[in-house]
Formats: sequence, C-alpha cells, structure tokens
Amino acid sequence: MARERKFSTTEIFRETERLLLTVGYEGYTISLLAEALNVSRAAIYKYYTNKDELVVDFMLEHMEKMIQQFASIDSTQSFTVQLDEVLDIILESKDLHRIFSMAHVVDTKGKEEITKKMERLNELHKEMYTPLQEMVNKGKEEGLLKESIPNALVIAFIFRSIDLPNHLNIPEELFLQSIKALVCSGILKEK
Repeated sequence: MARERKFSTTEIFRETERLLLTVGYEGYTISLLAEALNVSRAAIYKYYTNKDELVVDFMLEHMEKMIQQFASIDSTQSFTVQLDEVLDIILESKDLHRIFSMAHVVDTKGKEEITKKMERLNELHKEMYTPLQEMVNKGKEEGLLKESIPNALVIAFIFRSIDLPNHLNIPEELFLQSIKALVCSGILKEK
C-alpha cells in the first residue's frame, strides 16, 4: 500500500479557493479537491467531515485575516491614507469577496457545528465594520465625505466597487488603480 502524500491546511485552503472560483460552490466537491491535491478523499476527510465544514473554515480564516488587516491600519493617519490602505486590502482580496457571497448556500441543516461556525462568520462580518465605521467618521470630521450619506452606505459602496467585472481585460494594475480613483473621486473631472 502506497503512503499518503502529506499536505497542509494551507494547501487545502489554496486549492479550495481556486476551485470555488472556478466551479462555484455547487460544483465544488471533496473529490475535486482530493484530485487537485493528488491525495485520496479519505485523507481530506481526516481534516474535514464534509465540504460545508471545509468551506466555512476557509471563510472564517480569511475573514479573521481581513479583520486583522483592517485593525492594523493606524487610525491616527488622515482619512485619505486610511482609505487607500482599506482599498488595498479589499482589492487584494477581491476574489475572496466572491467566495464570501457563497455563504448563503452552505448547508447547515442538522449540522450544529457548521451552524455555530456560520454564526461566528456573521459576527466577524459585523466586527469587520467597526474600524471602517471609524474611518468613515474621520472622513466626515475632516470634511472630505458628505455628512448626508449614511456610513453603512459609504462602506457598502467601497466593498461593491470590487465586484466590478473586468470584461474588457484592462491590465490588472490599471484596473485596480481605476477602481480606487472612482471610489475616491467619482467620474467627474476636477475643475
């Protein structure tokens, strides 16, 4: 009997991300993951009992990482510096946003552990907004953002900006710079 190849959770998550972006949640299976990692399904089942648990753990890890990145932004910096850092973090993880949007299809029926993890994911999602709320308040205090626009809408707009598809295949760096310019300055020329 051949020895099973060793692999890490990092490898599992890397392939999970790639597969979710390629085949979506419905097409994603433990069999596909095992094939991508060149291991048996049984080897993966030693780590995770099903795909739902694996996908939720993947989401939790990446959500916690984003929260740490947002929390590490120096709140004493100007609004524009903070916004630039936030946009860099969001744009760096733009593909993860597509995966996070798959959370609503995770099967939690009869799966108490996954239900608890999904509740934790929702808590983290709310927690992620705290430093962003503070940043938006700073922008309003500095007179750079319109007071009349609710903070939640400003934050949602920033996050939605990363969902813009690049159908014209604009070079990635130019595409990302252009999204940042649109968020910060809009489409009107400065007078």
